[in-house]
Amino acid sequence: MLLTCGDLIKRGRLLYGEQTALIYEGRRFTFAEQSSRMYRLANALLAKGLKRQERVAILARNCSEYIELFGACEVAGFVAINLNSRLAERELAAICQDSQPAVLIHAKEFAATAASLASQVSSIRIRIGIDTDDGTALSFEQLIAGAGDELPATSAAPHEMAYLMYTSGTTGGAKGVMISHGAMAEATRMLSAESGIDASDKALIVMPLFHLGGKIEQMNFSLMGAPVVLKQAFDPDDILKTIQDEKVTAAHFAPLMIQTMLDVLDKKTYDVSSLRLVHYASAPMPVPLLRRALARMGPIFVQVYGMTECIFGTLLKPHLHVLEGSQDELRRLASAGQPPLGNEVKIVREDGSACGLGETGEIVFRSPTVMNGYWNKNVQTAEVMRDGWFHTGDMGFVDGKSFVFVVDRKKDMIISGGENIYSWEVEEALRAHPDVAEVAVIAVPDEKWGESVKACVQMRPGKAATEADLIEHTRTRIASYKKPRTIDFVDSLPRLFNGKIDKKALRAPYWQGRDRQVS
Repeated sequence: MLLTCGDLIKRGRLLYGEQTALIYEGRRFTFAEQSSRMYRLANALLAKGLKRQERVAILARNCSEYIELFGACEVAGFVAINLNSRLAERELAAICQDSQPAVLIHAKEFAATAASLASQVSSIRIRIGIDTDDGTALSFEQLIAGAGDELPATSAAPHEMAYLMYTSGTTGGAKGVMISHGAMAEATRMLSAESGIDASDKALIVMPLFHLGGKIEQMNFSLMGAPVVLKQAFDPDDILKTIQDEKVTAAHFAPLMIQTMLDVLDKKTYDVSSLRLVHYASAPMPVPLLRRALARMGPIFVQVYGMTECIFGTLLKPHLHVLEGSQDELRRLASAGQPPLGNEVKIVREDGSACGLGETGEIVFRSPTVMNGYWNKNVQTAEVMRDGWFHTGDMGFVDGKSFVFVVDRKKDMIISGGENIYSWEVEEALRAHPDVAEVAVIAVPDEKWGESVKACVQMRPGKAATEADLIEHTRTRIASYKKPRTIDFVDSLPRLFNGKIDKKALRAPYWQGRDRQVS
């Protein structure tokens, strides 16, 4: 039976009522208190005339009200739009023009931007401020205080939209991903069961709630009755101190966050021994970093491979994160794991035919956690949804036990002299050099070869390997034709909100003035 996200909230209220659901900046909310505030907000919006499946946008950093807004939409059948607070106003306006929200809820620091958006987007008829009293927006707290906490009169069906989440737009304008209640509820059930979450856990969530990862992780732990410690922003010392003081047992981090915390732990002492489970996602973890993390914290890591369009694809469980074992076991440390029960994966060639074991092609999924499609973009939806399979745009292969190895983003594949070169393979070779802190490999135009391999390298402090040293180093690890022809040394690499390296920004100067970004 397919469930709705509202069903999960009602279940939590019934089963875990007086248990702690959320800890945020010293405030603690029980499941009963949290659901009461969600119901009140939903009923207040219904009293203002909001209808089922109308859209409610929120512009804020992580906060307790963010989760309450999600919950209000989930129980009443509204559609939540979690706006990326790091976007420029022009980008936010484009998203709002596309999605046509009826309500805009915003934190105090975004009041001016929200007022401007409301003036530009005629669909916004209600503006609600969190912790703001500027007189131009309704008060979030007053709305809640003035409404009843009975179950809202409206609800959603499992096939209907729960969220309209916009992608980061690395290949063009942002696209609205329509995520149904059924897909999100099923992803929550699958992931919480498969990834080792326990009712006795206390989880830390710092990934932004405007990103799918932060939202699904919050739901995973809440489903099991585990309290969530919500942080507004990532600061490694603050996060490590919180783990120590709150005796956090589980967390969700991007690989870059793990690297930063390990750097701090090399210099300072924090007791993180309470941690027994760390989910990492949003990007693969380089094997050298993974080995370092395992050596420092033990086999507590779970890799989750998914995306906004397909919430849950595969996972690599803790017992598969091994530093010693057979050649196959060690090799699988670099994989994204296996599909859970209910998911199917295959690798396909350009013509749609299935690849053989170990053959690189596009990774495609058939899963109950796949999106309904792209909002207002039927053509783009048809391009990625074919015969019930979602085409990820990721290149990879599978081995004989269905371990999925993600080789590259399809768009990041470099074709040099007719040879396919996958940037991740080159990056791994460079990361193995002790002087290299981080690296991104991109394609740049080449008059002779069409495209050539360029590496952008951030060195470790005090290290000084030369371009020639690093290129020679790669010869020992990958085929000569794959080695970088040139290397740029940078102080830091540009990143997107979710920690991923922004390769679009890195490529842009080299492809400026050309009609396309590939040769």
